[in-house]
Amino acid sequence: MTTSATATKTAYETVIGLEVHAQLLTRSKMFCGCSTTFGSAANTQVCPVCLGMPGVLPVVNRRAVEFAIRLGLAVNAHIADTSRFARKNYFYPDLPKGYQISQYELPICEGGWLEVALDGGTKRVSLIRAHLEEDAGKNLHDIGDGESHVDLNRAGTPLLEIVSAPDLRSSDEAVAYLKTLRELVVYLGICDGNMEEGSFRCDANVSIRPLGSETYGTRVELKNINSFRYVKRAIEYEVQRQIDQVESGQRIVQETRLFDPQRGVTASMRTKEDAHDYRYFPEPDLVPLAPPAAWIEEIRTGLPELPEAKRARFAAQYGLSSYDATVLTGSRALAEYYEAVVRQGGPAKAAANWIMSELLALLNADGLEIEACRVTPKSLAALFALMENGTISGKIAKTVFEEMYRTGAEPDAVVAAKGLTQVSDAGELAAVIDQVLADSPKELEQYRSGKDKLFGFFVGQVMKRTQGKANPAKVNELLKARLAP
Repeated sequence: MTTSATATKTAYETVIGLEVHAQLLTRSKMFCGCSTTFGSAANTQVCPVCLGMPGVLPVVNRRAVEFAIRLGLAVNAHIADTSRFARKNYFYPDLPKGYQISQYELPICEGGWLEVALDGGTKRVSLIRAHLEEDAGKNLHDIGDGESHVDLNRAGTPLLEIVSAPDLRSSDEAVAYLKTLRELVVYLGICDGNMEEGSFRCDANVSIRPLGSETYGTRVELKNINSFRYVKRAIEYEVQRQIDQVESGQRIVQETRLFDPQRGVTASMRTKEDAHDYRYFPEPDLVPLAPPAAWIEEIRTGLPELPEAKRARFAAQYGLSSYDATVLTGSRALAEYYEAVVRQGGPAKAAANWIMSELLALLNADGLEIEACRVTPKSLAALFALMENGTISGKIAKTVFEEMYRTGAEPDAVVAAKGLTQVSDAGELAAVIDQVLADSPKELEQYRSGKDKLFGFFVGQVMKRTQGKANPAKVNELLKARLAP
């Protein structure tokens, strides 16, 4: 992004790198057997190991290592032959042992990249590293008793920190990168991507420099942002704040700032520590990780089809547009739902249109994801079969579908219960047509005088009087014959 300051001022370039914390979908913590279930009563999922009490020994969660390798392979990173855990020493109220077990000089994944779709093309964003670490606990300040508390259930939860190069140039690019990465980790099944619960959150390192300069400016870290909208707002505020600082002759301070979504501003949290401030040293209670090559290949073989490949296949296999393929692969669950409908006999293009319009509209209105949908792929395919064999019209199908969505009922049951079978009987429809024409003498005279557009009026009246159950094609056929000179 090129950020222009006010008139007569210097033009600046924004430089952004993101550090994303993805909470891994393991049932137990990084170094002990405590549960990672979200929402449990405070301090009910803790043990001496995840609290780092004297004399205890951590044990690495194999599943977490597998998930880290899975991500590394998906982004073309180098999986280290040997990586090592380290103690990162600092004091926080929610980190009782006084250090966090993380990785420092030998991360498990190095390098790699992510292709990010932007308006007008794609951008390859380089990754520096991805490393395993444990999460800290959580401070609670809003219980209502005027005091602060600490919940340590989260302490020890496995995280994969994914660090990008400073390749991003605007808040829009940062959001696009985050959405792409979130989509990937969910597809890989290693993170649920739930930003509200904090299982996918990011720190943004933001700086500015005069346009054309090769030298990086002083970066400011925006800490723990957990929504795409807040990321965009926080970066845009911070960029303008830094421009204002520079233009007024002040220097940018390297620090960590928090975004206040209520006021829409960033505020200083602490001066930014450098690595040496953390006094990293190798974790003495854990041996280095050395994943066998055969295991890495086994993980590679088990990787699911990734979003980009799935989009290309949907377009080629089902004849979908790029837009349709992108929408339907927006989540792995949605893509699987669509393919299940097609496998059950649903027509590929019609099923795509129906899911993107009727189904997603209802889900969005209710704030639900596809996993919560009560209409099974088999039931939706059966609805298409009812339209195909003429039992119901497309219009009635929408009514039937809404009932299916609300109740989970089968389409034929809804049609039978509500008497929605399509009327195709020529005699029955001819009687309705005769009555409509008899009740519309003025419109009939205008039609016979050349006002052809009134044909649609007559069709609409027939559909109205049959409560939408008339076969539209049959109505058109009979009406044309009836109005013929």
